[in-house]
Amino acid sequence: MISLKCPHCHVGLKVDEGKLPSGIEAFKCPKCKSLIPISMLSEKEGDDSLVSDTTLLLPVKKTTGRLTVIPDAGTQEQIFPLSEGIAIIGRKSSRPSRTTISIQTTDRSMSREHIRIEVKKDVRGGYKHYLSDNNSKNHTLYNSNFLENEEVVILNNNDEIIIGRTVLRFNE
Repeated sequence: MISLKCPHCHVGLKVDEGKLPSGIEAFKCPKCKSLIPISMLSEKEGDDSLVSDTTLLLPVKKTTGRLTVIPDAGTQEQIFPLSEGIAIIGRKSSRPSRTTISIQTTDRSMSREHIRIEVKKDVRGGYKHYLSDNNSKNHTLYNSNFLENEEVVILNNNDEIIIGRTVLRFNE
């Protein structure tokens, strides 16, 4: 929900961005029936040509993200879609583990249950992705910073995760 005022009659309104149809450019004020122009923001920089009385809204991301394994000498490229719930990610092994996403690699510094990503629906109907280290022996780097024990971070588009010596890229 976003709070805004009608630029014509100045009545306060609450708008649920998740319920706005794609491509909408304006909606009617429930009080004065005047059109309120809106523009959905994208990942790109703001457009300087927008009229100053246009209300800018962030679109709701209705899809879950994915992890891409960046290839190196011991690991081929692999892409794993994420789904709602908890995913335990680590090195593929013949021994039993709780891993739900197994990465085929020769990287022995990656634990079999290295990281945890929890995908939850947010109040706007989109998805949030929460990353944490799963008590791995060699820890986890998130955008060049080590994750502390029990630290949880929210993943954003193009975030880099390093488990062992293997690089993962998160994309929405």
